[in-house]
Amino acid sequence: MLLDNPVFDLDATVFAIYDGGLFDPAKAFVLIENNIVDELVAIVAIIGGVLAAFSEEKDEDEYIAKVRLESLLWATYINYGFLLFSVLFVYGLGFYQVMLFNMFTVLFIFLIRFNYVLYKTSRSIA
Repeated sequence: MLLDNPVFDLDATVFAIYDGGLFDPAKAFVLIENNIVDELVAIVAIIGGVLAAFSEEKDEDEYIAKVRLESLLWATYINYGFLLFSVLFVYGLGFYQVMLFNMFTVLFIFLIRFNYVLYKTSRSIA
């Protein structure tokens, strides 16, 4: 498995506001030992997605602002539609994995639709 690679073994002592372990009693405001690879990946994905999604275009105008707003609306609708579907049909740890994935879907759906509409518009002009 990819994560069994020693490169992904980044254990560190971190401050936890809440640590509700599966087999350990819940702890609050403590220092814990944790592999921080998943936190680092999430931080990079969120910051990269926000920078890519909300950086100004070369020719920023009212049309691009309208496309940006519509893409954000579409991304929100699709994201919550996916979440509603998951609440109804996904259970157990699979639902936890869906919720983790759901943190990033608004940004990714927004980026895909926004860039697709801009690409389609540029192709129709040319």
